Amino acid sequence: MGDRELEFVKEAFATNWIAPVGPHIDAFEQEFCQVIGAPYAAAVSSGTAAIHLALRLVGVQPGDEVFCSTLTFAATANPITYLGAKPVFIDCDRVSWNMNPDLLWGTLERRARIGNLPKAVIVVHLYGQSADIDPILEACNHFDIPLIEDAAESLGATYKGRATGSFGRIGIFSFNGNKIITTSGGGMLVSHDSQLIEKARFLATQARDRAPHYQHSEIGYNYRLSNVLAGIGRGQLQVLSERVAARRRNFKIYQKALAKLPGIEFMPEVGFGQATRWLTCLTIDPKAFGADREQIRLFLAEQQIESRPVWKPLHLQPVFADCEYIGGAVSEDLFTRGLCLPSGSNLTNADLERVISAIATIHHQNSTTNLKNHFSSC
Repeated sequence: MGDRELEFVKEAFATNWIAPVGPHIDAFEQEFCQVIGAPYAAAVSSGTAAIHLALRLVGVQPGDEVFCSTLTFAATANPITYLGAKPVFIDCDRVSWNMNPDLLWGTLERRARIGNLPKAVIVVHLYGQSADIDPILEACNHFDIPLIEDAAESLGATYKGRATGSFGRIGIFSFNGNKIITTSGGGMLVSHDSQLIEKARFLATQARDRAPHYQHSEIGYNYRLSNVLAGIGRGQLQVLSERVAARRRNFKIYQKALAKLPGIEFMPEVGFGQATRWLTCLTIDPKAFGADREQIRLFLAEQQIESRPVWKPLHLQPVFADCEYIGGAVSEDLFTRGLCLPSGSNLTNADLERVISAIATIHHQNSTTNLKNHFSSC
């Protein structure tokens, strides 16, 4: 948080605009549109709420299927189940770690032949990097399937010079506390269709009909963002480019230092766009490095350094055990070997050096131990 956010919050208090309406919401939506390049936006209470609304807006109903990236957080797929629909998980590629366009195309072609196409496709832009949108969007358009972009982790990223979240029928964003900018909790829907966004606002405010009394002809939700949090968002949005620069700097420092160690590979940045490096992610070859992902994570934890595995693929989650999945080997391998390092925008050089030193230490300790064991066996 900075001074700009506090000024907007003070303004909300001074003008008594506290409830989930007010000038900061309108301004936040307009300013967000300018950043993303989509003409219409609706601010809501979370990214999950945004996905839920997006699925309703494109007509997902009980019994429908929705294709979804498997290498992502559960919040991407949970709203599918809210509507009584069923997710079908699509594996990622190794190039971008995002949905594999070839798998999507092939699966849609097979489904089209038997008349069983999904109601929608949700593609995730993972860890601040865009998926390969052109072939994914081409596939969806070819089969007349609406594309929802989950850009919760990729605000500030681009695909061929254009912001992620601005390509599909609807794009969604998150301002949760761990995102590159935050309103503590919040989300946004964007679209080039004004009617969709107007309907989103209607549903997000309990679907209250236009009448002097309280009348409701549809089921709605209490999903609108508050004016106070929108004020925080306005201040945060002004420093988005600084936050992206800080995350990319973290990545470069990690990469320069750790790429020298055997068995470490970083999440690649694909030439079709610029990633934010929201999180710095890498994979470990345990034979070459001398320790596996979990041994490194636990060693870092002993040094009071938090790291986390790459997302566990959704098709491996117990709650989705009965769901169909296409592929799976790539995401499973990335989960087994992948680690996310501390990546906050306010990390100092000393912080980064402490992480780097700890990783180097476990490599050298294990290499020495393995070497001693080798000679002992000889």
